[in-house]
Amino acid sequence: MAGKTLEKLMCFCSQIEDSWPGYSLDLFSYPAHYAGDLDCVIIPHGVIMDRTERLARNIMDDLGNHDIVVLCVLKGGYQFSADLVDRIKALSCNSNRTIPMRVHFIRLKSYLNDQSTEDLHIVGAEDLSFLTGKVKLHAIVGTGKTMKTLLKHVQAFKPNMIKVAGVAFFLITHFSYLSDVGFEIPNRFVVGYALDYNEYFRDLNVSWYKCFII
Repeated sequence: MAGKTLEKLMCFCSQIEDSWPGYSLDLFSYPAHYAGDLDCVIIPHGVIMDRTERLARNIMDDLGNHDIVVLCVLKGGYQFSADLVDRIKALSCNSNRTIPMRVHFIRLKSYLNDQSTEDLHIVGAEDLSFLTGKVKLHAIVGTGKTMKTLLKHVQAFKPNMIKVAGVAFFLITHFSYLSDVGFEIPNRFVVGYALDYNEYFRDLNVSWYKCFII
């Protein structure tokens, strides 16, 4: 099953090869206080926006006319969630199909510096009883371990359907729970577009590879 899921994702997401060197920093503007801390730009902002609109169209095709709950996983997923919801709303206003949406926020804490830790804390997910009988869409950025833990918690509230959307995933990630993915990226630490390193770099609006010279 996991192999079939991976094959499907490879067909419907944009793959960035391991050998891709990224775009030179000289082509972009970024805050001076991050000078020396970044290697390259991996996904420019415009490319992220175009891909997010495509994901929104896919979700409209799959879930149009369903009442859904968008569960945004903070903090790393907030920018992708906001952009995805905005594009779904725009499509709903200009289509015969609409998606009534509610948005709920939870927070996961599983990283220390650049390493995923064994301890996972879920904040804001104590009572998700409003999910019962609903279609739920995760808007996330995280590790396979993080998502598996969250999905197990959410499934206890018996939603009708669960779909997981993410802006990017790593080749080594376990794929069985993913539904709508923007990019497959090499297994390197990425910051920007709300992804952080100890709370820094969230203010960058593109995805960057980070070098560890802090």
